[in-house]
Amino acid sequence: MRQTAKETNFIKFLGTAGARFVVSTQLRASGGVWFSLDGVNILGDPGPGSLVRCVSSRPKLNPAHLDAIIVTHRHLDHCGDVNIMIEAMTEGGTKKKGVLFAPRQALEEDPVVFLYIRKFLEKIEVLKEGGTYRVKDISFSTPLKHQHPAETYGINFQTSRCTISWVVDTCFFPDLLKHYRGDVLILNAVRFKDENDKEKGIYHLNFDDIKGMVKELKPRLTILTHFGMKMLHARPHELAMQLSNEIGCKVLAASDGMRVDLTQL
Repeated sequence: MRQTAKETNFIKFLGTAGARFVVSTQLRASGGVWFSLDGVNILGDPGPGSLVRCVSSRPKLNPAHLDAIIVTHRHLDHCGDVNIMIEAMTEGGTKKKGVLFAPRQALEEDPVVFLYIRKFLEKIEVLKEGGTYRVKDISFSTPLKHQHPAETYGINFQTSRCTISWVVDTCFFPDLLKHYRGDVLILNAVRFKDENDKEKGIYHLNFDDIKGMVKELKPRLTILTHFGMKMLHARPHELAMQLSNEIGCKVLAASDGMRVDLTQL
């Protein structure tokens, strides 16, 4: 059956957990983000439980329909299920298909992808600063290296309907504003407040950073996800509503299983 435009242009949040405590307690799921863009299916950051979240989704998301998997960095909340998702994408390794995109550090230095699993893929491409990539009719770029303990890259997707900027784990720095100007802005909102984070070795956006970014960029839609414990205690949906009213831009807080229909932008 041929898929309709509505079925092939959506974002599905398989999990919205950020940082180790929310992930390890599974207060929120940690399955990553499924992008269906112009009929191309891309799974981003398949953390722990990604496979379970796919097959329990309503409607079900079939991993065998994936065209690519992106790992933005090697931390477990972003790649814990990468091996099983590659196996599921390739139907147990019986079909050589799909592309894996990941930073060199995730592939070579203490690698997170098993060697035997790599043989199931059509191709592996290394993410790098200023890189551009293609999966069938969808192109995306990794404009700059993030400030995070692991080698990390955010994503800019180009689709026929809109541009999507996904700002994954990083502390704030001004160049983020130059490079992530998508119609849809997805922000990993781990921290609620800056509690001398850099001095503690914590490199994540906090809510004040997010407020400044949305105010400056004014995307058509902002989606907050990847919440840490204190962000959850602060009630992300209320924060998103507050931000929408204050800035006059639509801001949503993602929930586990939330689906965003890109045809409604």
